[in-house]
Amino acid sequence: MTGKPVIVEIRNLYKSYRRGSQILPVLIDISLDILEGEFIAFMGPSGSGKTTLLNLIAGIDKADSGIIRVGGVDITALSENQLALWRAWNVGFIFQFYNLIPVLTAFENVELPLLITGLPKKDRKAHAEMALSVVNLSDRMDHYPGELSGGQQQRVAIARAIVTDPRILVADEPTGDLDRVSATEVLELMERLVHELGKTIIMVTHDPRAARVAHSIRHLDKGVLNARPQTDF
Repeated sequence: MTGKPVIVEIRNLYKSYRRGSQILPVLIDISLDILEGEFIAFMGPSGSGKTTLLNLIAGIDKADSGIIRVGGVDITALSENQLALWRAWNVGFIFQFYNLIPVLTAFENVELPLLITGLPKKDRKAHAEMALSVVNLSDRMDHYPGELSGGQQQRVAIARAIVTDPRILVADEPTGDLDRVSATEVLELMERLVHELGKTIIMVTHDPRAARVAHSIRHLDKGVLNARPQTDF
């Protein structure tokens, strides 16, 4: 990983939520660099701020203070409309429960993120077919989610996440709803996305087996990021 440019730069990030008259701190003075092509896993107990941090990096939520730059863009300074357009081209989302639309085929689910990009229909078709081929599901593109296994549905979700060729992929418990075999297949696919396509993956997980696939593991506890990453390289 040495020599790779920084793709995500976080400085002095704070986030809290209000509950009645109480203000509950969720993230406290987070500073972090994530390198391009890195696979990083965040771990920690429930309520530690992992998913909140993921959502802030993805531009889904807004910080109270601090800076998040992704690919040199300060996303904390963008308006809601600017953020929506930025997310469409720069972030791919992988969720625990797939979030596929049951009345749409695998192809149609993968094509969805392209509908707001302005690409012509022919180009959308080519992008969606390519994404499905990357996850080895070209032969299932006309199947509906209910006709696919859990592992296949998650691979469709990954194809949907990469179809716009985003700068980063954010994965929230991507193996949490899968059996061991399917989870292994999905993690191997995510490794391929990093090593073969150079994708940057930011993952939240409770599963130590999933975390071990990442290049580095960072722990959050009560909104505080541990000082040093665990690394396997």
